[in-house]
Amino acid sequence: MDNEIQLISDGDGLAVIGHPAAVERFLVSEGLPSTDLGLPRLGSVLSAGAAAAQAGSTIAAHSGRWVQLTKESAQLVDRFGLMPTKTPGVSHAMVGDPGSIQKWLQISSKGPGAIAGNPALLAGAAGIMAQLAMQQSMKEITDYLATIDEKVDDVLRAQKDAVLARMIGVGFIIEETMTIREARGRVDEVTWSKVQGAPTTIAETQAYALRQLDALAEKLERKTTIGDLAKAAKEAESKGREWLAVLARCFQLQDAIAVLELDRVLDASPSELDGHRLGLRTARQNRLELISRCTERLLARMEAAAGRANAKVLLNPMDSPAVVKSSNHVSIAIVEFHGRLGIEGDRQSSEARRWTDAAMEVRDKALETGADGVGVAKRLGNDTLGRAKWATGVLSSRIAERTLRRRRDDEED
Repeated sequence: MDNEIQLISDGDGLAVIGHPAAVERFLVSEGLPSTDLGLPRLGSVLSAGAAAAQAGSTIAAHSGRWVQLTKESAQLVDRFGLMPTKTPGVSHAMVGDPGSIQKWLQISSKGPGAIAGNPALLAGAAGIMAQLAMQQSMKEITDYLATIDEKVDDVLRAQKDAVLARMIGVGFIIEETMTIREARGRVDEVTWSKVQGAPTTIAETQAYALRQLDALAEKLERKTTIGDLAKAAKEAESKGREWLAVLARCFQLQDAIAVLELDRVLDASPSELDGHRLGLRTARQNRLELISRCTERLLARMEAAAGRANAKVLLNPMDSPAVVKSSNHVSIAIVEFHGRLGIEGDRQSSEARRWTDAAMEVRDKALETGADGVGVAKRLGNDTLGRAKWATGVLSSRIAERTLRRRRDDEED
Protein backbone atom coordinates (compact mmCIF):
# COMPACT_ATOMS: atom_id res chain seq x y z
CA MET A 1 0.00 0.00 0.00
CA ASP A 2 1.05 3.62 -0.53
CA ASN A 3 1.48 4.27 3.20
CA GLU A 4 3.57 1.17 3.96
CA ILE A 5 7.32 0.74 3.73
CA GLN A 6 9.71 -2.15 4.26
CA LEU A 7 12.90 -1.91 6.29
CA ILE A 8 15.82 -4.26 5.60
CA SER A 9 19.08 -4.26 7.56
CA ASP A 10 22.28 -6.24 7.01
CA GLY A 11 24.16 -4.78 9.98
CA ASP A 12 25.98 -2.16 7.90
CA GLY A 13 23.09 -0.32 6.32
CA LEU A 14 19.33 0.08 6.25
CA ALA A 15 17.23 -0.19 3.08
CA VAL A 16 13.94 1.68 3.03
CA ILE A 17 11.62 0.36 0.30
CA GLY A 18 8.09 1.37 -0.59
CA HIS A 19 6.01 3.89 -2.49
CA PRO A 20 8.25 6.88 -3.31
CA ALA A 21 6.11 9.33 -1.32
CA ALA A 22 5.98 7.03 1.72
CA VAL A 23 9.74 6.46 1.62
CA GLU A 24 10.33 10.19 1.47
CA ARG A 25 7.94 10.85 4.38
CA PHE A 26 9.66 8.21 6.50
CA LEU A 27 13.18 9.51 5.85
CA VAL A 28 12.13 13.10 6.54
CA SER A 29 10.31 12.18 9.74
CA GLU A 30 13.35 10.29 11.03
CA GLY A 31 15.88 12.85 9.76
CA LEU A 32 17.95 10.24 7.89
CA PRO A 33 20.29 11.09 4.97
CA SER A 34 20.15 8.46 2.24
CA THR A 35 21.28 7.44 -1.22
CA ASP A 36 19.49 5.63 -4.04
CA LEU A 37 19.34 1.87 -3.50
CA GLY A 38 19.21 1.01 -7.20
CA LEU A 39 16.10 -1.10 -6.76
CA PRO A 40 15.47 -1.87 -10.48
CA ARG A 41 18.67 -3.96 -10.57
CA LEU A 42 16.98 -6.55 -8.35
CA GLY A 43 15.09 -7.79 -11.40
CA SER A 44 18.22 -9.79 -12.26
CA VAL A 45 17.81 -12.07 -9.25
CA LEU A 46 14.28 -13.15 -10.07
CA SER A 47 13.46 -16.53 -11.56
CA ALA A 48 10.67 -17.16 -14.01
CA GLY A 49 7.09 -17.75 -12.89
CA ALA A 50 4.19 -16.03 -11.18
CA ALA A 51 6.20 -15.18 -8.06
CA ALA A 52 8.79 -13.46 -10.19
CA ALA A 53 6.15 -11.47 -12.04
CA GLN A 54 4.58 -10.38 -8.77
CA ALA A 55 7.94 -9.36 -7.29
CA GLY A 56 8.80 -7.60 -10.53
CA SER A 57 5.65 -5.51 -10.34
CA THR A 58 6.47 -4.72 -6.69
CA ILE A 59 9.91 -3.44 -7.70
CA ALA A 60 8.51 -1.37 -10.55
CA ALA A 61 6.02 0.39 -8.26
CA HIS A 62 8.40 1.07 -5.40
CA SER A 63 11.36 3.23 -4.55
CA GLY A 64 14.38 2.25 -2.50
CA ARG A 65 16.82 4.31 -0.44
CA TRP A 66 19.90 3.20 1.51
CA VAL A 67 20.92 4.61 4.89
CA GLN A 68 24.36 3.99 6.38
CA LEU A 69 24.01 2.60 9.89
CA THR A 70 25.23 5.06 12.49
CA LYS A 71 24.47 5.29 16.20
CA GLU A 72 21.24 7.15 15.41
CA SER A 73 20.00 4.90 12.59
CA ALA A 74 20.95 1.78 14.59
CA GLN A 75 18.63 3.00 17.34
CA LEU A 76 15.90 3.24 14.71
CA VAL A 77 16.46 -0.41 13.78
CA ASP A 78 16.14 -1.38 17.44
CA ARG A 79 12.99 0.71 17.87
CA PHE A 80 11.13 -0.98 15.02
CA GLY A 81 12.29 -4.42 16.09
CA LEU A 82 13.43 -5.85 12.76
CA MET A 83 13.14 -9.64 12.78
CA PRO A 84 15.75 -12.09 11.40
CA THR A 85 14.98 -13.62 8.01
CA LYS A 86 16.07 -16.84 6.35
CA THR A 87 18.83 -14.86 4.65
CA PRO A 88 21.82 -14.94 7.07
CA GLY A 89 22.61 -11.62 8.71
CA VAL A 90 19.57 -9.85 7.24
CA SER A 91 16.54 -8.62 9.23
CA HIS A 92 13.22 -7.20 8.00
CA ALA A 93 10.17 -5.27 9.15
CA MET A 94 7.18 -3.52 7.64
CA VAL A 95 5.84 -0.26 9.05
CA GLY A 96 2.83 1.81 8.16
CA ASP A 97 1.97 5.48 8.33
CA PRO A 98 -1.48 5.90 9.93
CA GLY A 99 -1.69 9.49 8.71
CA SER A 100 0.89 11.36 10.75
CA ILE A 101 4.55 11.24 9.79
CA GLN A 102 5.38 11.61 13.48
CA LYS A 103 4.38 8.01 14.17
CA TRP A 104 5.07 4.85 12.17
CA LEU A 105 3.62 1.56 13.39
CA GLN A 106 4.96 -1.93 12.78
CA ILE A 107 2.58 -4.09 10.77
CA SER A 108 2.54 -7.67 9.49
CA SER A 109 5.58 -8.68 7.41
CA LYS A 110 3.74 -11.49 5.64
CA GLY A 111 1.77 -9.51 3.08
CA PRO A 112 1.86 -10.38 -0.65
CA GLY A 113 4.31 -7.59 -1.39
CA ALA A 114 6.71 -8.36 1.46
CA ILE A 115 10.26 -8.80 0.24
CA ALA A 116 10.96 -11.17 3.13
CA GLY A 117 8.62 -13.67 1.45
CA ASN A 118 10.85 -13.89 -1.63
CA PRO A 119 14.30 -15.29 -0.66
CA ALA A 120 15.88 -14.49 -4.03
CA LEU A 121 14.67 -10.90 -3.89
CA LEU A 122 15.84 -10.50 -0.29
CA ALA A 123 19.28 -11.92 -1.16
CA GLY A 124 19.52 -9.49 -4.05
CA ALA A 125 18.65 -6.56 -1.81
CA ALA A 126 21.31 -7.67 0.70
CA GLY A 127 23.89 -7.90 -2.09
CA ILE A 128 23.19 -4.39 -3.31
CA MET A 129 23.30 -3.07 0.24
CA ALA A 130 26.72 -4.67 0.70
CA GLN A 131 27.90 -2.89 -2.44
CA LEU A 132 26.66 0.47 -1.21
CA ALA A 133 28.40 0.00 2.14
CA MET A 134 31.70 -0.76 0.43
CA GLN A 135 31.31 2.17 -1.94
CA GLN A 136 30.77 4.44 1.05
CA SER A 137 33.96 3.06 2.58
CA MET A 138 35.78 3.76 -0.69
CA LYS A 139 34.67 7.39 -0.52
CA GLU A 140 35.93 7.67 3.06
CA ILE A 141 39.34 6.37 1.98
CA THR A 142 39.42 8.85 -0.92
CA ASP A 143 38.81 11.64 1.60
CA TYR A 144 41.52 10.20 3.86
CA LEU A 145 44.10 10.14 1.07
CA ALA A 146 43.24 13.76 0.29
CA THR A 147 43.67 14.89 3.90
CA ILE A 148 47.21 13.55 4.22
CA ASP A 149 48.33 15.85 1.40
CA GLU A 150 49.94 13.00 -0.51
CA LYS A 151 48.35 11.12 -3.35
CA VAL A 152 49.03 7.43 -3.08
CA ASP A 153 50.07 7.28 -6.73
CA ASP A 154 52.87 9.75 -5.96
CA VAL A 155 54.01 7.53 -3.09
CA LEU A 156 53.94 4.47 -5.32
CA ARG A 157 55.85 6.15 -8.12
CA ALA A 158 58.60 7.07 -5.69
CA GLN A 159 59.21 3.38 -5.04
CA LYS A 160 61.28 1.19 -7.32
CA ASP A 161 59.72 -2.14 -6.39
CA ALA A 162 58.03 -3.94 -9.26
CA VAL A 163 55.07 -5.00 -7.10
CA LEU A 164 54.21 -1.38 -6.36
CA ALA A 165 54.63 -0.41 -9.99
CA ARG A 166 52.04 -3.01 -10.99
CA MET A 167 49.73 -1.63 -8.34
CA ILE A 168 49.39 1.64 -10.22
CA GLY A 169 48.33 -0.12 -13.40
CA VAL A 170 45.83 -2.30 -11.57
CA GLY A 171 44.28 0.79 -10.01
CA PHE A 172 43.77 2.35 -13.44
CA ILE A 173 42.13 -0.83 -14.76
CA ILE A 174 39.78 -1.15 -11.78
CA GLU A 175 38.71 2.48 -12.06
CA GLU A 176 38.05 1.96 -15.78
CA THR A 177 35.97 -1.14 -15.05
CA MET A 178 33.94 0.69 -12.41
CA THR A 179 33.19 3.38 -15.00
CA ILE A 180 31.95 0.77 -17.46
CA ARG A 181 29.83 -0.78 -14.70
CA GLU A 182 28.17 2.56 -13.98
CA ALA A 183 27.44 3.10 -17.68
CA ARG A 184 26.03 -0.39 -18.33
CA GLY A 185 24.45 -1.18 -14.97
CA ARG A 186 25.96 -4.68 -14.94
CA VAL A 187 29.24 -6.60 -15.12
CA ASP A 188 29.28 -9.11 -17.96
CA GLU A 189 32.00 -11.64 -18.78
CA VAL A 190 33.97 -9.23 -20.95
CA THR A 191 33.96 -6.49 -18.31
CA TRP A 192 34.93 -8.92 -15.55
CA SER A 193 37.83 -10.30 -17.59
CA LYS A 194 39.55 -6.93 -17.30
CA VAL A 195 40.10 -7.30 -13.54
CA GLN A 196 40.29 -11.05 -12.91
CA GLY A 197 43.99 -10.95 -12.09
CA ALA A 198 43.84 -7.77 -10.01
CA PRO A 199 43.31 -9.37 -6.55
CA THR A 200 46.71 -11.09 -6.70
CA THR A 201 48.58 -7.86 -7.38
CA ILE A 202 46.66 -6.02 -4.67
CA ALA A 203 47.38 -8.78 -2.14
CA GLU A 204 51.10 -8.68 -2.98
CA THR A 205 51.21 -4.93 -2.47
CA GLN A 206 49.30 -5.16 0.81
CA ALA A 207 51.71 -7.81 2.10
CA TYR A 208 54.67 -5.66 1.06
CA ALA A 209 53.30 -2.59 2.89
CA LEU A 210 52.61 -4.62 6.04
CA ARG A 211 56.18 -5.93 6.00
CA GLN A 212 57.50 -2.39 5.71
CA LEU A 213 55.50 -1.29 8.76
CA ASP A 214 56.74 -4.32 10.69
CA ALA A 215 60.32 -3.41 9.74
CA LEU A 216 59.85 0.11 11.14
CA ALA A 217 58.54 -1.35 14.40
CA GLU A 218 61.44 -3.79 14.68
CA LYS A 219 63.98 -1.05 14.05
CA LEU A 220 62.56 0.94 16.97
CA GLU A 221 62.92 -2.06 19.24
CA ARG A 222 66.57 -2.65 18.30
CA LYS A 223 67.84 0.86 19.02
CA THR A 224 69.74 1.22 22.29
CA THR A 225 70.64 4.91 22.48
CA ILE A 226 68.18 7.80 22.57
CA GLY A 227 69.93 9.43 19.62
CA ASP A 228 69.47 6.34 17.44
CA LEU A 229 65.93 5.97 18.75
CA ALA A 230 65.13 9.54 17.68
CA LYS A 231 66.32 8.79 14.12
CA ALA A 232 64.30 5.58 13.96
CA ALA A 233 61.21 7.35 15.33
CA LYS A 234 61.55 10.11 12.73
CA GLU A 235 61.79 7.51 9.97
CA ALA A 236 58.71 5.74 11.32
CA GLU A 237 56.86 9.06 11.29
CA SER A 238 57.65 9.83 7.64
CA LYS A 239 57.70 6.34 6.12
CA GLY A 240 54.85 5.03 8.24
CA ARG A 241 52.46 7.62 6.83
CA GLU A 242 53.36 6.61 3.30
CA TRP A 243 52.81 2.90 3.92
CA LEU A 244 49.49 3.64 5.60
CA ALA A 245 48.49 5.41 2.40
CA VAL A 246 49.47 2.35 0.38
CA LEU A 247 47.44 0.09 2.68
CA ALA A 248 44.44 2.41 2.39
CA ARG A 249 44.67 2.30 -1.39
CA CYS A 250 44.90 -1.51 -1.31
CA PHE A 251 41.79 -1.72 0.85
CA GLN A 252 39.95 0.68 -1.41
CA LEU A 253 40.75 -1.35 -4.52
CA GLN A 254 39.81 -4.60 -2.77
CA ASP A 255 36.40 -3.10 -1.96
CA ALA A 256 36.03 -2.08 -5.61
CA ILE A 257 36.82 -5.64 -6.73
CA ALA A 258 34.20 -6.95 -4.28
CA VAL A 259 31.59 -4.58 -5.73
CA LEU A 260 32.40 -5.85 -9.23
CA GLU A 261 32.32 -9.48 -8.02
CA LEU A 262 28.84 -9.09 -6.59
CA ASP A 263 27.62 -7.59 -9.85
CA ARG A 264 29.20 -10.44 -11.80
CA VAL A 265 27.54 -13.08 -9.61
CA LEU A 266 24.26 -11.18 -9.81
CA ASP A 267 24.53 -11.25 -13.58
CA ALA A 268 25.74 -14.84 -14.04
CA SER A 269 24.57 -16.89 -11.02
CA PRO A 270 21.93 -15.04 -8.96
CA SER A 271 21.25 -18.10 -6.81
CA GLU A 272 24.84 -17.94 -5.51
CA LEU A 273 24.71 -14.25 -4.64
CA ASP A 274 23.97 -14.63 -0.93
CA GLY A 275 26.76 -17.13 -0.31
CA HIS A 276 29.21 -14.95 -2.18
CA ARG A 277 28.15 -11.90 -0.19
CA LEU A 278 28.81 -13.69 3.09
CA GLY A 279 32.18 -14.94 1.85
CA LEU A 280 33.26 -11.43 0.85
CA ARG A 281 32.14 -10.09 4.22
CA THR A 282 34.29 -12.63 6.08
CA ALA A 283 37.30 -12.01 3.83
CA ARG A 284 36.98 -8.27 4.36
CA GLN A 285 36.88 -8.66 8.14
CA ASN A 286 39.96 -10.89 8.00
CA ARG A 287 41.85 -8.18 6.10
CA LEU A 288 40.84 -5.60 8.68
CA GLU A 289 42.08 -7.78 11.51
CA LEU A 290 45.41 -8.38 9.75
CA ILE A 291 45.93 -4.66 9.19
CA SER A 292 44.87 -3.88 12.75
CA ARG A 293 47.39 -6.31 14.25
CA CYS A 294 50.25 -4.85 12.21
CA THR A 295 49.46 -1.21 12.94
CA GLU A 296 48.88 -1.97 16.63
CA ARG A 297 52.37 -3.47 16.81
CA LEU A 298 53.82 -0.25 15.42
CA LEU A 299 51.77 1.77 17.90
CA ALA A 300 53.07 -0.33 20.78
CA ARG A 301 56.69 0.15 19.67
CA MET A 302 56.21 3.89 19.32
CA GLU A 303 54.59 4.10 22.74
CA ALA A 304 57.46 2.13 24.28
CA ALA A 305 59.95 4.44 22.55
CA ALA A 306 58.19 7.48 24.01
CA GLY A 307 58.44 5.94 27.48
CA ARG A 308 62.15 5.30 27.10
CA ALA A 309 62.71 8.83 25.83
CA ASN A 310 60.79 10.42 28.68
CA ALA A 311 62.83 8.42 31.17
CA LYS A 312 66.04 9.92 29.76
CA VAL A 313 64.85 13.48 29.18
CA LEU A 314 67.49 15.04 31.45
CA LEU A 315 70.41 13.44 29.62
CA ASN A 316 68.89 13.95 26.17
CA PRO A 317 67.05 17.29 26.20
CA MET A 318 66.88 17.44 22.39
CA ASP A 319 66.38 13.86 21.27
CA SER A 320 63.88 12.75 23.94
CA PRO A 321 61.15 15.29 23.03
CA ALA A 322 61.74 14.50 19.34
CA VAL A 323 61.02 10.82 19.98
CA VAL A 324 57.78 11.60 21.81
CA LYS A 325 56.73 14.06 19.11
CA SER A 326 57.23 11.45 16.40
CA SER A 327 55.37 8.91 18.52
CA ASN A 328 52.39 11.25 18.85
CA HIS A 329 52.33 11.93 15.11
CA VAL A 330 52.40 8.23 14.28
CA SER A 331 49.66 7.52 16.83
CA ILE A 332 47.40 10.22 15.39
CA ALA A 333 48.03 9.00 11.83
CA ILE A 334 47.15 5.40 12.71
CA VAL A 335 44.05 6.40 14.70
CA GLU A 336 42.73 8.35 11.72
CA PHE A 337 43.67 5.48 9.39
CA HIS A 338 41.73 3.06 11.62
CA GLY A 339 38.75 5.40 11.64
CA ARG A 340 38.58 5.59 7.86
CA LEU A 341 38.76 1.80 7.49
CA GLY A 342 36.26 1.19 10.27
CA ILE A 343 38.72 -0.44 12.66
CA GLU A 344 37.46 0.03 16.19
CA GLY A 345 39.73 0.99 19.07
CA ASP A 346 41.35 3.97 20.69
CA ARG A 347 44.81 5.20 21.32
CA GLN A 348 46.31 7.80 23.59
CA SER A 349 49.15 10.15 22.80
CA SER A 350 52.15 10.88 24.97
CA GLU A 351 53.14 14.42 25.84
CA ALA A 352 56.87 14.96 26.09
CA ARG A 353 58.02 16.08 29.50
CA ARG A 354 59.90 19.32 29.11
CA TRP A 355 63.55 19.18 30.13
CA THR A 356 63.23 22.29 32.28
CA ASP A 357 60.32 20.74 34.21
CA ALA A 358 62.37 17.63 34.93
CA ALA A 359 65.40 19.69 35.93
CA MET A 360 63.37 21.92 38.25
CA GLU A 361 61.85 18.89 39.91
CA VAL A 362 65.31 17.47 40.59
CA ARG A 363 66.46 20.83 41.95
CA ASP A 364 63.47 21.19 44.26
CA LYS A 365 63.80 17.69 45.63
CA ALA A 366 67.54 18.17 46.10
CA LEU A 367 66.95 21.32 48.12
CA GLU A 368 64.43 19.50 50.27
CA THR A 369 66.55 16.45 50.95
CA GLY A 370 70.03 17.97 50.95
CA ALA A 371 72.66 15.33 50.32
CA ASP A 372 70.00 12.86 49.20
CA GLY A 373 69.45 15.05 46.14
CA VAL A 374 71.95 13.09 44.08
CA GLY A 375 70.05 9.89 44.75
CA VAL A 376 66.83 11.60 43.75
CA ALA A 377 68.31 12.64 40.40
CA LYS A 378 69.54 9.14 39.76
CA ARG A 379 66.14 7.61 40.48
CA LEU A 380 64.47 10.24 38.30
CA GLY A 381 66.63 9.25 35.36
CA ASN A 382 65.82 5.56 35.74
CA ASP A 383 62.10 5.72 36.39
CA THR A 384 59.51 6.09 33.66
CA LEU A 385 58.09 9.57 34.03
CA GLY A 386 54.39 10.17 34.17
CA ARG A 387 52.97 11.08 30.80
CA ALA A 388 49.93 13.22 30.12
CA LYS A 389 47.34 11.54 27.91
CA TRP A 390 45.15 12.91 25.17
CA ALA A 391 42.07 10.82 24.52
CA THR A 392 41.91 10.04 20.83
CA GLY A 393 38.14 10.13 21.09
CA VAL A 394 38.59 13.85 20.43
CA LEU A 395 40.27 13.02 17.13
CA SER A 396 37.60 10.47 16.25
CA SER A 397 34.88 13.04 17.07
CA ARG A 398 36.49 15.59 14.77
CA ILE A 399 36.65 13.05 11.96
CA ALA A 400 32.98 12.18 12.52
CA GLU A 401 32.00 15.85 12.61
CA ARG A 402 33.83 16.55 9.35
CA THR A 403 32.15 13.56 7.73
CA LEU A 404 28.70 14.64 8.98
CA ARG A 405 29.21 18.20 7.76
CA ARG A 406 30.33 16.93 4.37
CA ARG A 407 27.27 14.71 4.08
CA ARG A 408 24.97 17.58 5.05
CA ASP A 409 26.61 19.77 2.42
CA ASP A 410 26.11 17.02 -0.15
CA GLU A 411 22.43 16.73 0.79
CA GLU A 412 21.97 20.51 0.49
CA ASP A 413 23.70 20.49 -2.92
